[in-house]
Amino acid sequence: MKIKLTYLTIAFAISIVTATLALGQNRRVVAEAERVTGDRFTMSQRTPRGTKVVSVSRPGAAMLAAIDSGLADLFAVARKNGYSRRLNYSDYTVFIARADREKDSQGGYSPDIAIGAAQYAGSVYDQGGYIYAAGMVISNDPAAFVIADHKRDLKRVADIVRYEGEHLVLYHNDRRRYSQTADHSRGGGHPILQ
Repeated sequence: MKIKLTYLTIAFAISIVTATLALGQNRRVVAEAERVTGDRFTMSQRTPRGTKVVSVSRPGAAMLAAIDSGLADLFAVARKNGYSRRLNYSDYTVFIARADREKDSQGGYSPDIAIGAAQYAGSVYDQGGYIYAAGMVISNDPAAFVIADHKRDLKRVADIVRYEGEHLVLYHNDRRRYSQTADHSRGGGHPILQ
């Protein structure tokens, strides 16, 4: 009995360490994603092509495929523009947060996250100190961004992944263009790369 209990204790401790290592690939980035979204990210896995996904709840296979699809589109347009750095699936971490809303002001399906208004304060996007965002870059290095969980319209997920990834590709390949497009509060939108 004592041996069984010791074995279970060791197995439990190993599982805790493994989960911590999986989530803690960069604890600073996880902490920033949790600060921005107010969520607690407890799940970690990889897409079929190797992108790290850290989430509140386990995403389905279709969601993981949509992430890979968005990155495939990003990498193709980045190469077309002559960029070569950070074009591997394993270069990216995608956080999937709980959606703070599921419908936009016109009633369309639009899972988004609420983030502090910051530079958008007083703009048409300001909802009283916060804005709704489809996604947000959490870290330039390592390359990480957050999107809201989707139950349907996974084409939108692929688009958001591509668009958030554009900021990161530009950061690592073209700092001048990155600084011109990193902040949408002065206008401009996606797609940045054509």
